Amino acid sequence: MSAKPVKVKICGLTEEEMVDAAIDAGADFVGVVFFENSPRHVSIERANELLEFVPEEVMRVGLFVDADNAFLDRVMNHLRLDLFQFHGRETPERIEAVRQEYGMPVMKALGIASAADLDAAQAYAEVADWLLFDAKAPAEAGRPGGNALSFDWSLLSGRKWPCPWMLAGGLDAGNVAEAVRLSGARAVDVSSGVEQAPGVKDAEKIAAFIRAAKGE
Repeated sequence: MSAKPVKVKICGLTEEEMVDAAIDAGADFVGVVFFENSPRHVSIERANELLEFVPEEVMRVGLFVDADNAFLDRVMNHLRLDLFQFHGRETPERIEAVRQEYGMPVMKALGIASAADLDAAQAYAEVADWLLFDAKAPAEAGRPGGNALSFDWSLLSGRKWPCPWMLAGGLDAGNVAEAVRLSGARAVDVSSGVEQAPGVKDAEKIAAFIRAAKGE
């Protein structure tokens, strides 16, 4: 029996046309960024416009960095999300508290540079609904996340986790198939790898990435 196709998340969407392009190309998740230091940042009102007509079968994801409950409340009062994605310094206790408070699945992004970083991820695997393994941001980076960098994907090969996980960091249409092969990932996340400029998505790159990830 063949394996199920790899699931794909297109993150950092800022235009309705690119949301539509992602959905039309077969994206399983679409994401918006609530982090002001990012070139992909959108307001709560703009996020609602972007996600309002996303079909039920596609997951709507909000990316947050060390957001407090007051901000999460504002977001949830204005739009519907299906998944919280946390990219900051949130502790396992914070992840568990958010899940209980909002009754929402939570994905925790973790920066990876070595096997020791994966060992440290185990504490989150017990409380998160998803893990996202991203390249560890350089010390001088102004924002968390892969910053278009990748890491040694083979570190993930053969690792077992109690929850599903995504691979991110430096992925594009040219390397995602190899990343999937080396890591064993069944879900991948991309943002800058499908852009023509920071924060500006490209419909052809989105379609090419999804085809490559899913082996089509």
